[in-house]
Amino acid sequence: MLRTLRHRILLLAFFACCIGAPIHAQTAAAPAESRKTSEPYTGDLSVFDSPGRERRLQIDRVMDLLGISAGKTVADIGAGSGWFTVRAAKRVTASGVVYAVDINPEAARYIERRADQEHLSNVKTILSQPDDPQLPANSIDAVLLLKTYHEVEKPVALLRNLRPALRPGARVGVIDRNGNGENHGVGSKVVIREAAEAGYSLAGRYDFVKDGMDYFLVFTAQR
Repeated sequence: MLRTLRHRILLLAFFACCIGAPIHAQTAAAPAESRKTSEPYTGDLSVFDSPGRERRLQIDRVMDLLGISAGKTVADIGAGSGWFTVRAAKRVTASGVVYAVDINPEAARYIERRADQEHLSNVKTILSQPDDPQLPANSIDAVLLLKTYHEVEKPVALLRNLRPALRPGARVGVIDRNGNGENHGVGSKVVIREAAEAGYSLAGRYDFVKDGMDYFLVFTAQR
């Protein structure tokens, strides 16, 4: 009886090891999840100046909600062609400043030429790093990432590195479309979660277009 009981215990221990080992190995081998992103656009920048875009995005209402007015300092992150940059520059007037931030040298040159053609002396371009907008400390009243958040490979790092540049009460806006990250869109819930991880609170959520795709989020930095 004792020998039989001992034999059963040894068999149970053997089977436990055999079953447990593969499960542990599979868990250890599982890759860490990472959000997909879209390739940054490097084509013809003039495509962003499509007719009707201003009305479709309700950009004046966006600037109202971000508190963009005369004398304010604004950052356009992922500025591209400068479509939003020039509109913000006119809104803040000569007493304000707009930083056009982009990782693409051609975009920076394009915006400089555009600002010169439109006689906007209050536009400053910044050739930034993918995870750091490299804005001056304590200088920014409002930020907009317009249809570019889905291209940011390290969004949490970018938002964290943005925080030192924000003045108290600064508002950070994100306009994007729902998607899976690699199809030129990213879900609004993902943006909200990443912003919270970077130390931001959601201050407003808007759906101007009512198409179930485009959304506008406004954040403030937690102090």
